[in-house]
Amino acid sequence: MHLPERPRLNAVAGPIFGEFLLGYTVVIAGLWLASHTSDGAAGSLGLANQVLESLYVVFRVLAIGMGVVITQLLGGQQVELVRRTALSGLGACTWAGLFVVSILVLGNDLILDVLNAPDEILPLASPYLQLLAPAALLDGYNLTMAAILRAHLHARDSLKVMVVMHSTHLALAVPLMLGVGPWDGLGLYGFAVALLVSRALGLALHLVLWRKRMDLVPTARHWWVLQPRVLAPVLRIGVPGASAELGYRAAFMVSLAGAARLGVVALATHAYTLQLLRYVLLVSLAIGWACEIMVGRLVGGGQFSQARALVRKGVRNGLMASGGLALAAALAAPWLMRVFTKDPHVIQAAQTLLWIAVALETGRVFNLIVTGALRATGDVIYPVAASIGSFVLVLGLGSYVLGRSLGLPGIFIAYAADEWVRGLLMMARWHWHGWLPHARSSQRRVRKR
Repeated sequence: MHLPERPRLNAVAGPIFGEFLLGYTVVIAGLWLASHTSDGAAGSLGLANQVLESLYVVFRVLAIGMGVVITQLLGGQQVELVRRTALSGLGACTWAGLFVVSILVLGNDLILDVLNAPDEILPLASPYLQLLAPAALLDGYNLTMAAILRAHLHARDSLKVMVVMHSTHLALAVPLMLGVGPWDGLGLYGFAVALLVSRALGLALHLVLWRKRMDLVPTARHWWVLQPRVLAPVLRIGVPGASAELGYRAAFMVSLAGAARLGVVALATHAYTLQLLRYVLLVSLAIGWACEIMVGRLVGGGQFSQARALVRKGVRNGLMASGGLALAAALAAPWLMRVFTKDPHVIQAAQTLLWIAVALETGRVFNLIVTGALRATGDVIYPVAASIGSFVLVLGLGSYVLGRSLGLPGIFIAYAADEWVRGLLMMARWHWHGWLPHARSSQRRVRKR
C-alpha cells in the first residue's frame, strides 16, 4: 500500500468532523426534546450521557489500540497482520460489551447514588440507564469498526454510516418520545429505543463496508473468541490511553456529583452548557483523531519530520477554531440557551459558564490533538503519568472545593485549569521530542512483525 509523503490532514479530519457533528446534534436534539418535558428529564438524559461516556472507556481501549496499531502496520505494509488484528477486535468487543451491559443493568441504582442524583430524577434515570444497555453493546462494535475503517483512510465511508445511523435515531426519537396522534409516546425512554434500532442498523452497514472496502468477512468464531497474542499490541496502546480517559472520567464524575448536589436546576444548567460546548470542541476533536491516524501511518513508515509538521499544523488550526467558536458561543448564549430553556436564571448562569469556557476550550485543544499524536508514536505512558496529578488535584479536588464555594462557575474554573495544566505538559513533551525514541521503537516493531 502506498503511503503519501504529505498526508492531507483536512481530507481525513473533514469526514470525522461530520461524524461528530451528526452524533452531537442528535444528542442535542434529544436534550431539547427532553427539556420540553421537564428539567428533570433533561437532567436525567445529561446524567445518563455522562455515565455512558465513562463506561465507554472500555470500548475506547479497543478503538484507540486498534486505530494506532493498524495505522502503524499499514505504514509498514503489514497487510496480513492488519487483517488479523481487525477481526480480533470483534470478539474483544463482545466481552467488553457484556461487561458494560452488566454494569448498566445491575449497577444503575448504585451509579446514581454515587453521583448524588436528585430524588426528582431517580424514577426516570434508573430505568433509562437499564434501557441503554443493549444499545451500549452495539455501540461498542460500531466504535471499533468505525476506527478500523478510518485507519484505512475510509473516513468518508464511515461518515456515510453515521449519517444513516444518526438520521435513523433522530427520525425515530421524535415520534417515540413525543407520540403520534392519540398515543402520548414513551417520553425519555423513546430516545433509548430509537438508539437501539439505529445502532443495530449501523452495525449492519459497517459489516457491508468491511466486506466491500477491506475484504473483511467475520465468521461466527470472530464474534466471541479472544485472541490474546493478536490483541497484545492493541492493549499495549489502548490500555494506557483509555486509563487516561478513565482517570479523567473519574475526576469528572466528582465534579458531576458536585453539580448534582446543587440541585436539579444546576444539574440541568450544567447539562445544557456542556452539550452546547460539544459543538465548540468538534473541530479540534476531529483534527486530533485525524492527526492520530496520520501520525501512526507516518511513524510506521519512518517519516518523523512529517509527523512533527503535521501536529504543529493541527494545534494551530485547533486553537484558532476552538477559540473563535468558544467566543462566539459566549456572545450568543442569551439566544442559544433559549433552545433548551426560557428560565432567565438558567440562561444567565449558562452565559457565565460559557465565558469561562473560552479558557477551557483553548486549553483542551492541546489535549485533544497532542495526546493522540503522542499515543500514535507509541509514547503511551507519559500522557497518563503526566495527567494523574491534574486529575486528582485540579479537576477532582479543585471542582469539589471551588464548586462548594463558587457553585457552577467554580466547577468550570477547575475544568479550565485542568485542561491547561495537562495541555501544556503534552505540548512540552512534543516540542522537546520526548516522543521520538518511542516512535523509532514502534517503527522497529512494525518491521519485525
